[in-house]
Amino acid sequence: MFAWLNRNVDSRPAYPKGPEGLTIYAIGDIHGRADCLARTFDSIDRDKQSRGVSKASVEIYLGDYVDRGPDSKGVIDRLLARSQATDTVLLRGNHEIMMESFLRGLTPFSEWRPLGGLETVMSYGVDGRGILTLSGDGPRRALAEKLPLSHMRFFPTLRAHCVLGPYLFVHAGLRPGVPLAEQTVDDMTWIREDFLTYPGDFGHIVVHGHTPVQDIEYLPNRVNIDTGAYASNRLSVIRIDDEGLSPVSTNVK
Repeated sequence: MFAWLNRNVDSRPAYPKGPEGLTIYAIGDIHGRADCLARTFDSIDRDKQSRGVSKASVEIYLGDYVDRGPDSKGVIDRLLARSQATDTVLLRGNHEIMMESFLRGLTPFSEWRPLGGLETVMSYGVDGRGILTLSGDGPRRALAEKLPLSHMRFFPTLRAHCVLGPYLFVHAGLRPGVPLAEQTVDDMTWIREDFLTYPGDFGHIVVHGHTPVQDIEYLPNRVNIDTGAYASNRLSVIRIDDEGLSPVSTNVK
């Protein structure tokens, strides 16, 4: 399931400046790695301090907070707390869609489990062996009983995309040739090859995750910052400001 796509180039294109007076931090796929997320908060805070960022800043999280890693609950707890102290934009990934669908009774646990659903339910204190013996609506009820109300309210707040100046932030990508207003949530959270192989202009520089790469991938029309944190221990961050686009840090355990 996990396939590294090594398409990185040696040098970064000359990316445009961000919106005047705003520093943007974009963070890749977290996948249950609350430990990487905590270090990322520290990295961003140190970057702000070292650069004297006293003007407005925003942190954009590209989705896939849950599944695969060991502490999806801890990731959401940390994101909720961070949002109380910092201006954040939280995007929806395909794994949040799967979890929401499971909680609504639309997706059986047997379909969610191979994508990391077992690790997620266990992070909420659900017995992993026990849930595998449950049938029908049993697995959904087992998780729903453990899920905090704040987490139930978290999922509907997630956005499909965000546009700031010349940059567009989205989880997976865009369907080439389709106006932004006509893009579907399904494409923005699940698309791969049609988006990844398209060399043309999307109307913005697209900052995305969803498809893991060994190192941040810099291309003229898009930037992929999913460096597979759940397996690599590397949660990547970029900064966009008056100087353009550059990496902040990659966390290595």
